[in-house]
Amino acid sequence: MCCSAISCIFRMGRPMNDNSVSALKRRLFKSDFPRSSDYDPHWLIANAMGPHALWLAEWLSERLALTPGMQVLDLGCGKALTSIFLAKEFGVTIWAADNWIKPSENIVRIKREGLSATVLPVAIEAHALPFAEKSFDAIVSVDAYHYFGTDDLYLGYITSFLKPGGRLGIVVPGTREELLEIPPPHLAKYWVWDFCSFHSLGWWRRHWQKTGLVEIEVADTQTDGWKLWLQWNEVCAQFGLESWANLARREAEMLRLDAGRTFGFNRLIAKRTS
Repeated sequence: MCCSAISCIFRMGRPMNDNSVSALKRRLFKSDFPRSSDYDPHWLIANAMGPHALWLAEWLSERLALTPGMQVLDLGCGKALTSIFLAKEFGVTIWAADNWIKPSENIVRIKREGLSATVLPVAIEAHALPFAEKSFDAIVSVDAYHYFGTDDLYLGYITSFLKPGGRLGIVVPGTREELLEIPPPHLAKYWVWDFCSFHSLGWWRRHWQKTGLVEIEVADTQTDGWKLWLQWNEVCAQFGLESWANLARREAEMLRLDAGRTFGFNRLIAKRTS
């Protein structure tokens, strides 16, 4: 990305000097996510649509075996950051599927990374996939599956596109326990209706197990996930475009107040068994 384009993503409209760039990289460096640390933080901030997409994708990839040549569907890829990351890091061929971001927008980012042969952007609604059954070695979804996958019947639909023994891997924002009171009183000021799609790890485990269609291999909660979410929002509040910065600032206030009592991230990986 050229310097003039980089400067446009900052609210004050001023390009950062080399020292500022290095400082931002150090601020976002996480030893738990060494692959993500190689990516331009300006690019990540400019294309942010929520929590740090590459931190979550790298956490998922730690336990999801991806090898060169695999056919992978990235469901709800947003601006294709996770698709680009997985293709670059693991040599997979990946369909970057989203219902909100047009393929014509994602292909620009994909071509800039030299990945037009292995990252294929498509416009897809999650309940109307245009693929043959048993098309994919793996299906991944980062910070998106909760928008469509809470339906009791959805797992049967999505796993039909996996080859026998293929894996479904997701990372979703969630709650420590199922909420007995909605909204929780301390979060009433910040609550938005789509938080109702956030569920506990136990809920997700039961949601998948009851179908008998998959064998759950990984089901865990990210250690200090809320802190990572908060730190990313603080950075976006400082450097992001005004509209995104305002949302990130409000969400940071909520996470700071909640301090891990309610929110975090859940990871699940399951193998298709039938």
